[in-house]
Amino acid sequence: MAESLKTRLARWGFNFFPAYRRTGGRITYIAHDWREVRIKLPLSWRTRNYVGTTFGGSLFGAVDPIYMLMLIKVLGPDYVVWDKSATIQFKKPGRATLYARFVISQNDVDDMRAELLRAQKLERGFHVDLTDQAGTVHASVDKTIHVRLRGSES
Repeated sequence: MAESLKTRLARWGFNFFPAYRRTGGRITYIAHDWREVRIKLPLSWRTRNYVGTTFGGSLFGAVDPIYMLMLIKVLGPDYVVWDKSATIQFKKPGRATLYARFVISQNDVDDMRAELLRAQKLERGFHVDLTDQAGTVHASVDKTIHVRLRGSES
């Protein structure tokens, strides 16, 4: 799926947003419906740690806000979406540019909306891997996202 002009502008704006820009990560693609986002995290003087590999804070910071933003856009203004928790597991030192692909399926969205008709809030887990160009996993991140209908009790 191609980017729309609206998501391309969002990508550019987000990449210039100081808090995200300082992670060293760059969003490279946002699907027109926000159901897929891709990022890259180059190894550079800004992202390199003391031992010459990608700094763990850059790894986490580059992926941290993505699922929350995607759900805000996909679910729309009737829902409140917050990051609840996250864990990162470092598997291999990053010695090159790393990539991550975030996907939210229509089934995930339908399930969340159906569950929120029965309950006031929900917490949903999402997983993303940071990989090199060959597909080797260097870090895995699990995010828990809190979602509720706007106007319901938090």
